[in-house]
This record gives sequence, structure tokens and C-alpha cells, in this order.
Amino acid sequence: MNASVTAQPAATPAPTDFLAPVFAQYPLDIVSGEGPWLKTRDGRRILDLYGGHAVAALGYGHPAYTRALSEQAQALNFQSNAVPLDVRTRAAQRLIRFSGLDFNSVFFVNSGAEANENALKMAFNVNPGRTEVVALEHSFHGRTAAAATITWGAAGKWYSLPRTPFDVKFIPRRDLAALAQITDKTAAVVVEPVQGVGGAFDLGAEYLAAVRRRCNETGAVLIFDEVQCGMGRTGEAFSAKLYGVQPDMITTAKALGNGFPCSALLMTPRIAKAVKLDAMGTTFGGGPMACAVIEAVIDAIEKEDLLARVRRVGEYIRQQCMVGPVKGYQGAGFLAGLIMKRPAKEIHKALLERNILTGTSGDPAVIRLLPPFILEESHVDLLRAALLDIGG
Repeated sequence: MNASVTAQPAATPAPTDFLAPVFAQYPLDIVSGEGPWLKTRDGRRILDLYGGHAVAALGYGHPAYTRALSEQAQALNFQSNAVPLDVRTRAAQRLIRFSGLDFNSVFFVNSGAEANENALKMAFNVNPGRTEVVALEHSFHGRTAAAATITWGAAGKWYSLPRTPFDVKFIPRRDLAALAQITDKTAAVVVEPVQGVGGAFDLGAEYLAAVRRRCNETGAVLIFDEVQCGMGRTGEAFSAKLYGVQPDMITTAKALGNGFPCSALLMTPRIAKAVKLDAMGTTFGGGPMACAVIEAVIDAIEKEDLLARVRRVGEYIRQQCMVGPVKGYQGAGFLAGLIMKRPAKEIHKALLERNILTGTSGDPAVIRLLPPFILEESHVDLLRAALLDIGG
């Protein structure tokens, strides 16, 4: 006779159960967000100055954004690029107008890395027979095959594919003499006008103009990776506008969708005329929900005058936060790097204990600030007070 067995309730899964252990986890249990604030299960309110890696440009619960996403989901949640859609055309036109730059064609995809992959593909199409790309030290362009090839340090850390798709030269940032390494073998030069993972390091107008001149001399295609620094984060639509330099292509993502996965490749007429049928492809890129939120993000930035706010509050950060453990500032607008007297990870932890979420970077001395564009001076005052409390 078999003994009866009483069923036991299953244990509650840990937050990381069933997930590949790829990402280090902040000690937070987030359940909701409103404006620039996150709320945890135990009732803490966290001021989010990191925005999910520069994504939450409008913060959390923005009513017009939420409404646009909901209405589009009800009307038509998806259709492929084989079907023309008005919302897709409108989003492309709106993005080009918003840029204020000499672009005439947009290709929508899903992520920053995917946008960079396609930009590189187009650069080799424009420059057949060329075999290399020039990128900058401390750069980050993504984790897919070609994007990782031009990411500084990837080969020694996590690039595990047996070979790279092309040759790459890494040159020092802001080094004008090193631009001589851009030659007639160079298909493309890829730069982040303000490096994100590299520590909110701004390259500056003089250097970027020199890169543009060297590309003109050699015929290399100039690609601005504005995945992190674009879509208003520096106080202009794109950093290309901020620094007065016209690239051949811009890639952008993150703030573009305020959390909905989407990205875009913007092309000048020189590049656009090289696009052929089936030259690029995507299943989900340019889907109606993505395009609806792109329109909504641009609409909010323009109607709420958020570029002016980024410039104003970004300058307030620069003025007010040189206190406590902070010894320097770099970056632009809401891609700000606070240079610390002590390791940034220590300050990051101390700020989180004071209910302020920031980011670190590839530079161990730099705290990165990537707040929503709706941030106000009163929020910066909270950061200042926390830094003073931490002390030098």
C-alpha cells in the first residue's frame, strides 16, 4: 500500500530564475514608475537619473506616449514592410524634419546594434573594394557581429566569434594626428559624438569637423552613432546639430522609442541612392506600433519644449553638482559624466542607498547621468544634497 503524499506548494521563483545569468542586477525590485520616479515593492521611491541606459526620455507613464501606443495597438498592432503604412511614412518624415540635417531617407530597424550593422553594410556598398573601418578607442557600438568588431575592447573581453567580418583600426579620441590613419582603404569612420559607455566623453566640434574633412579627402563614409547621445539628449535633436557637422549616416535608438524597441538609420542622398531592393531587411523594424511611438516621442519633445529643458537643466547639473566626491564634469546635456575622486562604483552604491539611481561607465572614475528629459532643477537639488551627504 502506497503512503499518501501531501503536495507541497512550489517555492516562489527568485527574480532571476529561468533567465540566463548575463546581467549584473541592481538590488531593486521595481514595480512601477511615474515621471522620473521608480517605485519598489517595499515602497521606496527612486529618482531615476539613468533612464534604463538612456532609454526613458519621457520618463514613466507619459500620457500622450501611452495613449499613442494603446491606440495604435488597437487599430493595427503589426504589419510587415511588404505592406505600405501611412504611420511608417509619417514617422520617417517626422524624424528627418526633427533632425534638421541633410537626410532624405530612413530605414527603421529594432536596436542600436542593428542600425549600426546596416550603416556599415551601406558604407561598404558605397565604397566597394575597401576593407577596413576606423573607430575610436573607448567606443561602444553594440554586441552583434559587425557592431562588436568596432567596439573598443570587445575582442579581449567577450567577442567570441571565430573571425571578424572586416579589418578595424582603433585610433585615440581627440587625436588630430591619428586621423592620418583614415586612408583610401577605409570604407567608413564610426564615432559617437559624445561617447556613452566611454564615460560621457564629448569629442567636440573641432575634432568632429576634422574627422569630416578627412573623410571628404579619402572618400570614407562618416557614420555618427547617436544611439545614446541622439534624439535630444545633448539638447539638440542630434549631436551632429550641436557640433555643426553633417555625417553621411546617423544611427539612433534608445530615446527614439522611450522603451518600445525601435531604431533608425538616417541617410544622406549620397548614401540613399546606393540603396537597392533587398539591400537591407527586417521583420519587425518599422512596425506600426514602433512608428506610432516614434511620432509620439518627437511630438512630446517639440510640444513640451524639452530640448530647451535639457539645455537648461543640463547646465544646472554642471553648475550645482561639483560637490562632495565630484572633481570634474564632462559630456553634454543629459549625457553627463561626473568625474569622481573615488571609484565610481562606490559613489553609485552610496547614491542608490540615498534613493538615486545613476550609472557607471567604462571609465572607473565616471558616474554617468542619463535622466529623462522631463527632469527639473528640484530633482538636481536632490542629487546635489546626496553628493554633499556622501562627502569627498
